[in-house]
Amino acid sequence: MSTALAGRSRTRVLPLSRALDLRGTLVVKGLKGPSLRAGADGLWRATRTASGPATVRLRIEDRRLVADAWGEGAELALEQVPDWVGEDDDPAALVPVHPAVARAARRGQGVRMPAVGGLVEVLIPTILAQKVTGIEAGRSYRRMAGRYGEPAPGPTTLLLPPDPGRLAGLRYYDFHPLGVERRRAEIILRVCRDADRITAISEGSLAGVYEYLHRIPGIGPWTSASALGVVRGDPDAVPVGDFHLPNTVAWALAGEPRGTDERMLELLAPYEGQRGRVVRLLERYAGRAPAYGPRLPPRDIRRH
Repeated sequence: MSTALAGRSRTRVLPLSRALDLRGTLVVKGLKGPSLRAGADGLWRATRTASGPATVRLRIEDRRLVADAWGEGAELALEQVPDWVGEDDDPAALVPVHPAVARAARRGQGVRMPAVGGLVEVLIPTILAQKVTGIEAGRSYRRMAGRYGEPAPGPTTLLLPPDPGRLAGLRYYDFHPLGVERRRAEIILRVCRDADRITAISEGSLAGVYEYLHRIPGIGPWTSASALGVVRGDPDAVPVGDFHLPNTVAWALAGEPRGTDERMLELLAPYEGQRGRVVRLLERYAGRAPAYGPRLPPRDIRRH
């Protein structure tokens, strides 16, 4: 593709028959970072497609979703936009049985479960978020994108997500300047070196994708659910093992300031099939449980 052609934008317009909250749908864990920006001019996302890199700007005008795209992967990205915004998602499948869920569902009427694809692309920042603070994970991912990503196509300052093929050639100690210790670095390396297989598997049955991911050392229920709630729009994805989530659910649904994974799953049982949607809504609209004791401080392993 010529440079001139790659610089042109393509546009797709989709009518909206129901509410869509772009921020609530796409500004989520696994997508946040230097490849995503939401502002007055729309929501911008840079990604790598099978046809090449692309940048897409989404905005809502007159009950229509307008998508502009740049880059070699622009056409394919525009084809995927309906999945990105959860056009096939069914928020009405959630039937609230708790007042807090009913309130959150009303406030989040336009929040959908996105299915953005690109499992490896989403797994990398998700792995970075394992057992560290959000500040720490975000800082490491920005450093990674700055060092191993590239400028995204189009009129934007976004960076493309790091190329898994490039990361696959690194060693664990190359991640140390990014603030990433050996354990998380080695998980990312396993994923990047198996990227083609993971990409192929990601198109299969949801149960099969979970099963395959759980065979990768270092990937468990928290990582797989966090990723597949975004990549495949799984409305039942519950990231068991989260530091804050059991407390959020216990507080919202039972008025209990502290919860365990077991208690969280017990409280979510009436929503089987929609538990991931409930979790997403409660995290966004119900607020966290009261905090007791010191918070976990961010670390920077480069100083060790």
